[in-house]
Amino acid sequence: MHNLSVLTPQPAVPAAHPTDVRTLTRRRVTERHPWLYPAAVRVHQARRHLAWLTSDARWATRAAGTPELPVRVKKHGSLLLRELSPDEMALQHNKVVNLRLASARTDGVVIRPGETFSFNKIVGNCTRRKGYVVGMRLSNGDAKAGVGGGICQLANLLHWMFLHSPLTVVERSEHSFDPFPDKNRVLPWGVGCSIVWNYVDLVVRNDTDTTFQVHTWLDDKHLRGELRADRPVEHSYKVEAREEEFVRVGARIWRRNEIWRSLVDRRTGNVVGEELVKRNCAIVKYPPPEHLVVDLDEDGRPLPRQATTLPRSTTREGLVSTVTS
Repeated sequence: MHNLSVLTPQPAVPAAHPTDVRTLTRRRVTERHPWLYPAAVRVHQARRHLAWLTSDARWATRAAGTPELPVRVKKHGSLLLRELSPDEMALQHNKVVNLRLASARTDGVVIRPGETFSFNKIVGNCTRRKGYVVGMRLSNGDAKAGVGGGICQLANLLHWMFLHSPLTVVERSEHSFDPFPDKNRVLPWGVGCSIVWNYVDLVVRNDTDTTFQVHTWLDDKHLRGELRADRPVEHSYKVEAREEEFVRVGARIWRRNEIWRSLVDRRTGNVVGEELVKRNCAIVKYPPPEHLVVDLDEDGRPLPRQATTLPRSTTREGLVSTVTS
């Protein structure tokens, strides 16, 4: 899904959790003054165009007719449709149309040593003229109709595969809202991507001597993807969420966690290293289970809570998922 909240694209490095209540509750300028949003978008787009024009990066491209590379590094699939309201289901079906068009653009992209992959450069602007239709996208945390809506699902899939490779994630912006409960969640919360043409992007760079190849396609029920390479890679990767929590200040609730990646030696199966990939913090748009919510006072200190015998991690609808891969 598109997240149309105006935010500056962030480098893919961990940021500290906002623990000061004033920082946590501070609203962005475009939340306080929505009329500024169109101008802010144009400013960010102009900056991106200038950055592309002045960049010395070698950009990865689709290579028609390139044979399939022999080594599969990672594969993944995500459901095309989820159970939502009847009106939202119509947008979900349109999302499938958009994903079919966008995945055809990313299918066959080759990322050679020294090259950089940009989702926006590869997919381009999703307009009606190119066949994109009105799908579901996120605007300030609400699901709304918009042309090209839903292509963030493709970016999510690509980012998940890239995390399981030695490719360097240069840029990735998360959604600033958590819109849906964890019903049938496959990936940990917080590994998704926000995509907005053309300033919020997913960018990875190949700093290795290995050539990688992206394959993406749709079947009847799933968006599918494979990341392939021209030679075996030395390590495999395990990605997991840690420190999951919901915190409430006043009437608003935030969800926070940390995404960690472990490096595993393929020969021995031993973990040889780990890194903190990202700290996430997003406003929750649904009522989470009360036993998972920590109330904070105006100074950021936890308020007393009643004891509970319910587990803190579960895969039931609406509760925290402890998915790893």
